[in-house]
Amino acid sequence: MSYKIDKRHRAAQFRTRLAEAIRDRGSNQSALARAIGVDRSTISQLLKDQGARLPNAQIIGECASTLGVSADWLLGLTDRSETAADILAHSLTLTKAQRALVDEQIFAWHQEAAGYKIRHVPAGLPDMLKTRDMLEWEYAPHLGRSADQAIGASEDRMAWMRQTNSDYEIALPLYEVQSLIHGEGYYSGLPTEIREAQIEHFLEATEQLYPSLRLYLYDARRLYSAPITIFGPLLAAVYIGQSYMVFRDTERVQSLTAHFDHLVREAHVGARTLPDHIRSLRAAR
Repeated sequence: MSYKIDKRHRAAQFRTRLAEAIRDRGSNQSALARAIGVDRSTISQLLKDQGARLPNAQIIGECASTLGVSADWLLGLTDRSETAADILAHSLTLTKAQRALVDEQIFAWHQEAAGYKIRHVPAGLPDMLKTRDMLEWEYAPHLGRSADQAIGASEDRMAWMRQTNSDYEIALPLYEVQSLIHGEGYYSGLPTEIREAQIEHFLEATEQLYPSLRLYLYDARRLYSAPITIFGPLLAAVYIGQSYMVFRDTERVQSLTAHFDHLVREAHVGARTLPDHIRSLRAAR
């Protein structure tokens, strides 16, 4: 059985919301009338008429457009006053991504999500698990003379992230750890002593920080993921190179969370067995 709002109630709600929109906009009846090309008396009638009639669709649409609200909201069809464009702009944004460790925006998102579970698929080895020598080798070419200062600041921030009440789940493709251990691909130019120290540090960190940090390895021949970080239920940021594509609407955050959880369920190496896996790879070289 469908429920229909009484015509008088809908008309009364329209008058209330139209008055609210005019007030919130800092406008008045005369300004609205000029903007939509009608007499002031027309707007006055819309606000004072106690009948069940609503204005025509053109008047409703122009009032909504001028006042920056949606026609559906004026008519009581939704409780969200934003237009569809405003809703989309809020739920999806592009934010500049720096090629520099934990940048200001990433750190701000971590602070916002303190206490929530953070799910992360990094573009490579997670920065929070790297040695200082590894960070210098990787970032000095991009940061130049400011590398030492930037790395020091980032180490402080990564220490803060480790000390929060947030749990971290990280999913990496199998080949990332294999490439590091064998000095292949991205790590082919990494000096042996730095690489060996990084492997040992990575191994120790995943053991010492478990279970607040859980790292899983998935098979990239079966599964794929773009670099992504999901900050609890608040937002999800997909890394696309020079920018982050940021989602804040519940439906998309939940969808990306489900994608990450699928990586974990289908992981080839689980968080408990990761240290043994690293040791076996290292011993087999």
